Amino acid sequence: MITSSHVDVLKMFLELPVESASPILDIFKSLPGVIARGHGLEQFVYVRGLRPNKALLVAHADTVWDTAYGGPLRGEHPVIMAEGVIRSADPSVGLGADDRAGCALLWLLRDMGHSLLITHGEEHGAKGSRWLMGAVGNEDLAQEINSTHQFMIQLDRRNGRDFKCYSVGTEQFRSYLQEVTGYSEPDRQYSTDIVVLCRDVTGVNLSVGYHSEHTPQEYLCLAEWTHTLEICQTWLAQPALPRFDRPPPTY
Repeated sequence: MITSSHVDVLKMFLELPVESASPILDIFKSLPGVIARGHGLEQFVYVRGLRPNKALLVAHADTVWDTAYGGPLRGEHPVIMAEGVIRSADPSVGLGADDRAGCALLWLLRDMGHSLLITHGEEHGAKGSRWLMGAVGNEDLAQEINSTHQFMIQLDRRNGRDFKCYSVGTEQFRSYLQEVTGYSEPDRQYSTDIVVLCRDVTGVNLSVGYHSEHTPQEYLCLAEWTHTLEICQTWLAQPALPRFDRPPPTY
């Protein structure tokens, strides 16, 4: 059940300064058993889930309003909530719901026993994910996230009822997603963190309710965000999630 406390968490995440990923990463670093590696855009925070049958939940801490893009330091980032829609109170900067809305969902789902991965640099070509999967010293976690999880769920998709598997889904996995979420896949174009992370296992990116991302007019539909939260709460509570392997690429 969605409560006012869930909305308060969302608002708190959206009001954090958008010019740096550090406030988001620091929140997740406070969790027990956390593994934090890297610096700059090449970093991530990983929290190993305690369930024997688990998914990997993924979100990214950076926004396009980060100073890494040359933007100014802004400090406070107030938001306006009216008639079920949340917007930035500053007309010159967007809401940053891409992907602070996804980070808020991971925080609310953190006690369900699933693993969490919060990356940096997704807006810069998935730099944090590429570093996790390719850098010397990260081989242990690159192997772990692909071998010990049933699939990956990234919470970083625009709109309200979409899913996208890009190149890392199978037809069986897509059918399963349609059944458990009721969402549909508009196309398979473009890329995000799961395209880099999913080496041996499948993954999906789910809508979290933001629109007009990367513009000052960005907004979030609260009903769409809460709907995805409700779906994830029900779905991830299932005791036996199926494993969906990603077939090796064909040449």
